[in-house]
Amino acid sequence: MLTHTDSRVMPYSAKQMYDLVADIESYPKFLPWTAAARVRGQHPEGGVIVAIADMVISFKVFREKFATKVTMDEDAGTIVSDFLEGPFKFLVSKWRFEDVDAGCAVDYHVEFEFRNRLLQKAAGAFFQEAHRHVMGAFEKRARELYG
Repeated sequence: MLTHTDSRVMPYSAKQMYDLVADIESYPKFLPWTAAARVRGQHPEGGVIVAIADMVISFKVFREKFATKVTMDEDAGTIVSDFLEGPFKFLVSKWRFEDVDAGCAVDYHVEFEFRNRLLQKAAGAFFQEAHRHVMGAFEKRARELYG
């Protein structure tokens, strides 16, 4: 299984960063390897919003579609995506947002493993590298939206 963790303090509010990450359908605008993203549906569930999202990731010869269950808890400042269907054996990503004196502390963690060992070997390096750039892409998007 591959993992990646990143933490940064950004000069924006926790609400602004939460809203940015929760806007799944905008990902293709600023995440370079995201070819498509759509929310199939969402509903409230015990104080959180649960969405089912489809994503298409594309890089060179790789193009993979997968679905996740996204649990968004604005009060707790967390967004958690759990794998539902697609090429992964396991995929979970976790975001946490907390207001601090300098802005917002943002924590991001992802773990994944492909079902197919060949795909894990071939695409795994790309996915790991791509996740190293996730926080930077969201930070750049925040600058564009919030100045």
